Amino acid sequence: MKLNDAVFGLLLILLGGGVLFAVQGYPKIPGQPVGPALFPGLIAVGLCVTGLLLVVRGWRQRAVQGWLAWDDWVRSPRHVAALAVLLASIVFYIVAADSLGFLPASFLILLALCLVLRVRPRTALAVAVVATLVVHFAFYKLLKVPLPWGVLQGVAW
Repeated sequence: MKLNDAVFGLLLILLGGGVLFAVQGYPKIPGQPVGPALFPGLIAVGLCVTGLLLVVRGWRQRAVQGWLAWDDWVRSPRHVAALAVLLASIVFYIVAADSLGFLPASFLILLALCLVLRVRPRTALAVAVVATLVVHFAFYKLLKVPLPWGVLQGVAW
């Protein structure tokens, strides 16, 4: 699905306008030509200009593409199933990660994603195991992010 560029342009203009409104309340630094509002204000102006360009472009293209266009993958059951598994895996992690633990939950998610994307089962199993362990090591050991152990609490390392 593709929304017309004008829709995103309007969102960028609203975001930029909101930031410009918010930075007006930032304190001024006495004796300084610039203050804490300078860089957020510049970024907000950039968002507004970019949004305006997108609105103009989208308005010109509305006759050709309309406001909403569906991509070809939407008609493919395989691709729709892959999207459904992806969304379900996010919900599954939110619901099950604390009780099941990061390692089993992420292994099951990666395995399901690989299988729905038609990776051979043996390769999918290997990728799920290795990727889960690498991600766990990177976040738990290197970045010190507390990941849930769940059912593996007794063997936590």
